[in-house]
Amino acid sequence: MSKAKTVFQCQSCGYSSPKWLGKCPDCGAWNSFSEERQSPKSLKSIVDGNSGPIPLSSVTGGNEKRVPVGIAELDRVLGGGLVKGAVILIGGDPGIGKSTIILQAISSIASLTGTVLYVSGEESPEQIKLRAERLSINSDKILLLPETVVEQILSVADKLKPAAIVVDSIQTVYTEELTSAPGSVGQIRESAAKMMFYAKRSGTPVFLIGHVTKEGAIAGPRVLEHLVDTVLYFEGDRGHPFRILRTVKNRFGSTNEIGVFEMTDSGLREISNPSELFLSERPLNTSGSTVIASIEGTRPVLVELQALVSPTTFGMPRRTSMGIDFNRLNLLIAVLEKKGGIHLGGMDVFINIVGGLKIVEPAADLGIIAAIVSSFRELPLDPQTFVFGEVGLSGEVRAVARGEARIKEAAKVGFKRAIVPAGNAERLKDNFGLTITGVRNIDEAIEHIGI
Repeated sequence: MSKAKTVFQCQSCGYSSPKWLGKCPDCGAWNSFSEERQSPKSLKSIVDGNSGPIPLSSVTGGNEKRVPVGIAELDRVLGGGLVKGAVILIGGDPGIGKSTIILQAISSIASLTGTVLYVSGEESPEQIKLRAERLSINSDKILLLPETVVEQILSVADKLKPAAIVVDSIQTVYTEELTSAPGSVGQIRESAAKMMFYAKRSGTPVFLIGHVTKEGAIAGPRVLEHLVDTVLYFEGDRGHPFRILRTVKNRFGSTNEIGVFEMTDSGLREISNPSELFLSERPLNTSGSTVIASIEGTRPVLVELQALVSPTTFGMPRRTSMGIDFNRLNLLIAVLEKKGGIHLGGMDVFINIVGGLKIVEPAADLGIIAAIVSSFRELPLDPQTFVFGEVGLSGEVRAVARGEARIKEAAKVGFKRAIVPAGNAERLKDNFGLTITGVRNIDEAIEHIGI
């Protein structure tokens, strides 16, 4: 009989070594290695029957049947609904609303498709019941299973054959084939793999709720995100009621899609028109405030961008950004000083995207430039004007994708004028009733904006 294999794994990145190391050679973490014993086991194929090679021409696909969850914003980020055998990982900060949205989702799934198995490794059935009462959920088709052993979970699932499974959370469950503690790299990897094998063999969708680290990434090995089909991140500041559910990986749909929710006393409420929500409290005729048109997945969203420029009281001026990449902000400030003649060397610059949204696309560049100059010169922008465009290092304003969709969204909200890259303005087929001004560099943009 073969003996159990002993390895040492880094708890930060999952790097394996046959001996203990003080410092991980992969991620550089100190004292992160722990001993893991893995008993030999036979691996099973995730496909039934013959697993030999299959001609591509004989494979039928591309028309996966989707089952709507019943929550429009969640269906949007999933790509139109649940796919048979999909494994979905949901991560987010503690208290952000992961368990709340899952409970609302499985309530809808249970009413539409059948029994749902809710596996809780953190909360007791009584605690889940309290949350369900707050959300006005009371269904005989939601079965609670307080269990942390993967083999026991799969045994119950084989008997019940539920329409979906929820594991809350993947860091609390473990497999008896490993001797390491729950939450370790090996346990998370093997537990998620077993759930994935079951989902693919049975066709049952599986939701995995994951903890996050202080940096905001899913806790555990990166292979966890590679195993699953879809990765969703819940974003938002607990000081704000708005929550953003963002897709960062989706094998069955587009990535960077977002769903917008509002946290209320009775649970998460869908926001069908996020542009109106993000602009609802926008101050008018105030310097440093502008509106930008961003694309999140397939959806155009208008958000308010604020800038505050003030003389520094320190030897080194501060640069602070919320919702915008910090390095991008420094780059644009350098462009403004070199090409725009706006001297910010003795100024603190603060940038904030209102509502807690994070903008990663370069189309926000022109809005950042406009807001900074507006605050610097104490000149407010026209409240009926919005901007978008990428700014290069030479001060040129470059065209961005889906300019027409951005303008159409702004027209629906009630804007009258758009400052856009000249490349986008030349390709427009319809102005949707707006006055479109195309600009080729930041000097033209500042002149036409009126600051």
